[in-house]
Amino acid sequence: MFCGGCFRDNALVAALRQLGHSTLMVPLYLPLTLDEPDQSQATPIFFGGINVYLEQKSALFRNAPQWLHRLLDSPRLLKWAAGSAAKTRPEEVGELTLSMVRGEEGNQARELNELMVWLKNTERPDVVCLSNTLLLGLARRIKSELNVPLVCTLQGEDTFLDSLPESVRERTWLTLIARATDVDLFIAPSRYFGDLMQKRLRLDPERVRVVYNGINLEGYFPAVTPPTPPVLGYFSRMCQAKGLDTLVEAFIKLKARDQFKNLKLRVGGGMGPSDKIFVDNLKSILAKHKCLGDTEFCPNLDRAQKQAFLRSLTVMSTPALYGEAFGLYVIEALASGVPVVQPRHAAFPELIEATQGGLLCEPGNPTALADGIEQLLLDRQKARALGEAGRNAVLQNFSVERMARDMVEVFQEVSQRHPHSRLSTLNSQPR
Repeated sequence: MFCGGCFRDNALVAALRQLGHSTLMVPLYLPLTLDEPDQSQATPIFFGGINVYLEQKSALFRNAPQWLHRLLDSPRLLKWAAGSAAKTRPEEVGELTLSMVRGEEGNQARELNELMVWLKNTERPDVVCLSNTLLLGLARRIKSELNVPLVCTLQGEDTFLDSLPESVRERTWLTLIARATDVDLFIAPSRYFGDLMQKRLRLDPERVRVVYNGINLEGYFPAVTPPTPPVLGYFSRMCQAKGLDTLVEAFIKLKARDQFKNLKLRVGGGMGPSDKIFVDNLKSILAKHKCLGDTEFCPNLDRAQKQAFLRSLTVMSTPALYGEAFGLYVIEALASGVPVVQPRHAAFPELIEATQGGLLCEPGNPTALADGIEQLLLDRQKARALGEAGRNAVLQNFSVERMARDMVEVFQEVSQRHPHSRLSTLNSQPR
């Protein structure tokens, strides 16, 4: 599976290095699947997914010989294991998640020991940044043994945590609340998500900063000529949570209107084995309404293919049903000069306000979504103006370089507060 958080972290590390900061990216669980050069190359993988799973399931395995643990951490073996898995289901990993956030008190304490030995034998960092709150179990020992300031980015973890089995859900949240005290500052990708997690983790407001996500803009540019006939697009994981079925229903409604008989639908993004049943069902619905012939599914595109896909669109919508913390796909579409229509909830109103690149509609309502899309399909001048405004805003405020500079300001802020800091920036980013 492609992971937006991994894309963001990898791009951030590359940008920090371009700015001249010595930055180390440490992958956890599995080798990264990316659409840009891997910034963690030559760095060992810690908390290897196979070992983490077996340590949760078997007390005997926790005392297995070191050679066996190292064998199971082979990148080739981990990549094979990841390729044979569908996805991580919250309902199946409740106890494992709770164990991980308990850190040194959990079943994976051995993995944490190995990480700490390695970190203490590398150059001492000025700041350590955890990729998300599911890694807060590492915070206590990293902060105490390295004696450096610690920050943690927030990346939409609440949806996963709220989907955990009821038997562990509250305990996991309470453990995270306790472990959050080990972190100096939290960095949210939007005001919406910063406010939400400040309440959920019971944080003082002054411990939360907002840094908008940014993208590497190389290769993003508008189409020379608008597509004919018009094309409605979707780009994200092909699943119900992202609202793909809502968009399909809106597309069918539009096709039933006389002025949109020639409208096309293009669906791009990640599709794993567990998503195929959902997609096949949508294809059946499209076929029933005689719309399948005007629909194209484009799964698992690489970076160049994704950029070409976005340029082929007239308007894009990914009407996510849950509380999206940011929505990187909105920025990617706008970078391509493509206006968007998004639900009026979560981080989307904030992004539309910041970019002026699209319209908002009632969440979870296919008719309202169709009406919003219709506005842009009928008024090409308005659509073009929104696309241009959105692209200009992305170039100015949502580049990976801008994100990196803003992150450095936060790292410097937290460093200057720390009594043992060298008042520099980032050297280590465990993920």
